[in-house]
Amino acid sequence: MRLARTGPQLALVLGALVLSAPSAAAAPSGEVRVNPGTAAPGTTVTVTTTACGKETYGKGESVAGGKFHLLPGDRAGVLVGRFTLPADAVSGEDTVTLKCPPRIKQTVTYRIAGRPTGAVAAGFGWAAGASASAGAGETADAGAGPYALGALLLGGAAAGTLIIRRRRAVAARNSA
Repeated sequence: MRLARTGPQLALVLGALVLSAPSAAAAPSGEVRVNPGTAAPGTTVTVTTTACGKETYGKGESVAGGKFHLLPGDRAGVLVGRFTLPADAVSGEDTVTLKCPPRIKQTVTYRIAGRPTGAVAAGFGWAAGASASAGAGETADAGAGPYALGALLLGGAAAGTLIIRRRRAVAARNSA
């Protein structure tokens, strides 16, 4: 009977750990760099990758900047592509998708920042995490979703374990 109760508890804990683990293990090998990491409208953005291996050509597409070609760079195995952000590009995140033969596809995001608005991010207080689109009290943390879900699942598993242990203790006292 005790073993029958342990299975669901173990499943909850393992599920919470798996969901809270970073998803970097599923990424294809190779590195993709976007320079500058935060670009302003009208800026030329350079994308460098080693994900294509020995290939000498690839294609890229930016949601904000359009399509571009990946051509050999100054080092072996490195492909470089450039595109210019339009002057009317909206502030926020832009996604760049790279494709190389035979079936290599990678996606990377970078930030588009318009003219600064609001407080200067000096490193202390709410302004350190604020973005141009965040209000006065909100912070811009786009990567917190999976971690919050993992923390919620871990908390639920812990609460379930405590409830079951308390019921066992009460049942043991009543039967004695």
